[in-house]
Amino acid sequence: MSESTDSRLSRDTIVALVAMAAGVFLVANDFTALSVAIPTIEADFDTTLNRAQWVVNGYTVVFGVLIVTGGRLADLFGRRRIFLTGAAIFATFSLIAGLSPTIWVLIGSRALMGIGGALMWPAILGMTYALLPEDRAGLAGGLIIGVAGIGNATGPLIGGFLTDTLSWRWVFFVNVPITLIAMFITVRAVPETKGEIVERSIDYRGIATLSVAVIAILVALDQGTESGFGDPAILALFFVGFALLVVFAFVERREGEAALIPPTVRGSREFVAVCAAILTVSAIFFSVILFLPQYMEKQLGYSALGAGAGLLPLMLLFAGTSFLAGGLYNRLGAKKVVTAGAACLGIGMLALSFLGEGSGYAILIPGMIIVGIGIGLFYSSVTTAGITALDPSLSSLAGGIIYMCQIAGGSIGLGLNTAIVLSASSFTEGIAIAFRIDAVLAGIGFLIALVFIGGHEPLRERFHLRHHSAHG
Repeated sequence: MSESTDSRLSRDTIVALVAMAAGVFLVANDFTALSVAIPTIEADFDTTLNRAQWVVNGYTVVFGVLIVTGGRLADLFGRRRIFLTGAAIFATFSLIAGLSPTIWVLIGSRALMGIGGALMWPAILGMTYALLPEDRAGLAGGLIIGVAGIGNATGPLIGGFLTDTLSWRWVFFVNVPITLIAMFITVRAVPETKGEIVERSIDYRGIATLSVAVIAILVALDQGTESGFGDPAILALFFVGFALLVVFAFVERREGEAALIPPTVRGSREFVAVCAAILTVSAIFFSVILFLPQYMEKQLGYSALGAGAGLLPLMLLFAGTSFLAGGLYNRLGAKKVVTAGAACLGIGMLALSFLGEGSGYAILIPGMIIVGIGIGLFYSSVTTAGITALDPSLSSLAGGIIYMCQIAGGSIGLGLNTAIVLSASSFTEGIAIAFRIDAVLAGIGFLIALVFIGGHEPLRERFHLRHHSAHG
């Protein structure tokens, strides 16, 4: 691969990137495709909504818990190997989920699919950044987040179409051939890469404490919106989760370089700032995906498929801007693009907060457009900023931590927003208040990015400065 920013990608590299894009699409699509199928699943298995909802939540929780572990394993033992392992798990349990005779088999299969996704996602990040020259790393971030945006955007449409025309089971069945094709291309076109790490032992104590801590916190956030955050069981889960995070910190100090999150990661000011910015901003994406479709269905009378289509202005701009953000990142540097994205998120959420009881769909469009642009600029660029802040040997781990922060920040923010919506005098007023708080959170993310992330120089200059200082 050429060092020039004008270099063309080879045919093999393009084929390999197609395989990575297919993997990203699968994982991203799976987060949203089933959202419109839950009522049908509930009816087919004659179960409750709370139980059926765990078809979605089970996947999300397991994915969020294991994403950091998946990243560490990919850097230690080879990104292609871990990707293929995760893809095999994902395809196998997609097939079992499609054939599920009971709701419990379906929920269990979805949880195990989450293991596959948690292995695939950070491995894809590591392989994609390794495939491209360092001065085109922005392209990697734009490709990953852009395809993820397309997957998220088309998920409700694909899920709704398959559920209405065939069965919700086909949402799972279609995963199998796509996964197998991605695996085949990866074996043929993607070279194995791993981090140049001397210590290759596995931090089992770190994995165990972090996993249980994240499970406890995510379950508490999920169930707290239904049973109340003052419920003793919910408070106990929060206590266990945060206590184990403290234990995790002590475990990591003792493990040294063998730690799940090594000292070089914890000591990077820019990487920590990236994670902090993502934690504050991630409530926005989760909130608009949940509350805007509910507003369209409950206040405007849209069907589930119609509400999914109603999100297209936001989701398509998210995807399209993500692809453009890579080029902007390479030319302008991290600070300008990340702060522009955070600013758009704050302005867009403020615009959406002006909806009222008699508002129609048109009032949502300007805010959705601005938020879509903001998500596309912010996430692709902040992901690249975080991954390139660390040594390339840690790229998959960095990607895993970044995505865990996205899930954790989104879950915490969504819990806060849901509590606000439920306590308001009306559903619409609650959404308006929650969206204004989200705008404030975006402002905090903007300040973090402005002070701590990147600089005025483009990526190419940053890379050469960093590596010249490291080697000279």
